[in-house]
Amino acid sequence: MTGDRRPTRHIVVMGVSGAGKTTVARGISEQTGLRFAEADEFHSESNVARMRSGVPLDDAARWPWLRALADWMAARHAEGVSTVLACSALKRSYRDVLRQGPPNVEFVHLAGAAELIRDRMSRRAGHYMPASLLDSQRAILEHLDQDEPGVVLEITLPPDELVTAAVDRLGLRAGSAVGGP
Repeated sequence: MTGDRRPTRHIVVMGVSGAGKTTVARGISEQTGLRFAEADEFHSESNVARMRSGVPLDDAARWPWLRALADWMAARHAEGVSTVLACSALKRSYRDVLRQGPPNVEFVHLAGAAELIRDRMSRRAGHYMPASLLDSQRAILEHLDQDEPGVVLEITLPPDELVTAAVDRLGLRAGSAVGGP
């Protein structure tokens, strides 16, 4: 029975806070039917409190969160469901943890100038991540290595164009998620 199931796809839209990860990941989900998840919703209350108070997370605080995300993708894979996750995934080691979930994880790195991102962060309401933490995120950001499957998109493009570019460059079929919604 399992051999009859189509393979799943697992996409992580990554980048620093304010790059547009959630908007783009939701757009990919809407165009393709991949199941969407927001990594911020997997943070512990203590992690959220730290960030809200302007204290960057250290690796010890991130590991359980990253494992929970990998587990979520692995569980969807076991169900035959493809996913798209909005997650910072700033370091190679963090992406390595995410890759321990389902068999194949691909990345869409939303990259852009600090000034543009800082401006976006200062205008958004209701998010616990203050613009003051942008520099700490940029300081630890490790760009995708050549052996990491994925694409890099420049955030100066409008969100709908970023979504279309991600879907096209990853070879996702609009409206028909591999492995079902």
